[in-house]
Amino acid sequence: MSDTTTTAPIVPSFDAPQSTGRKLAIICSKGNLDMAYPGLILANAAVGEGIETHLFFTFWGFDIINKATMGDLQFSFVGNTAMHPPGHSGMGVHHMLGALPGATKAATKMMKKQIADLDVPDVPEFLEILTASGAQMWACRMSADMNHLTEDDLYEGVEAIISASDFMELTEGAQLLFI
Repeated sequence: MSDTTTTAPIVPSFDAPQSTGRKLAIICSKGNLDMAYPGLILANAAVGEGIETHLFFTFWGFDIINKATMGDLQFSFVGNTAMHPPGHSGMGVHHMLGALPGATKAATKMMKKQIADLDVPDVPEFLEILTASGAQMWACRMSADMNHLTEDDLYEGVEAIISASDFMELTEGAQLLFI
């Protein structure tokens, strides 16, 4: 008579969070500074909760993983209808400010300082943290081809350049966020 029951190991593994069986797919389609952080922060929260996490970088989101641009993402008032200058609650002024010379540089500096004050790492360091935590990063084949980029041009933690349909296959059944 054989014993078919299994027992849990006496010493649990502490090197990775226990998988929850959940899966999250985040499509990062925008590469400006204020759109890079939501995907990275949500991915960090997910891996911390033991959720299998995949990030797919496409179109302008490639700037987040492109070695040439990832350390110098910019923030701009222009086109961001939710952005208000500090101390101002009205609408419309931000579009005028965005047209002023140096506005993008000033807004980017202000946002980077606010992020640093909250002890949030910059984008390249955030990618390293996510990679070390087990998040999987994928680059869009079409975006790579459009921009004439290869894996050598991308952050080392990117697993591969894959097609959108390959990403859909990898993340079947996942919650999907499009940012």
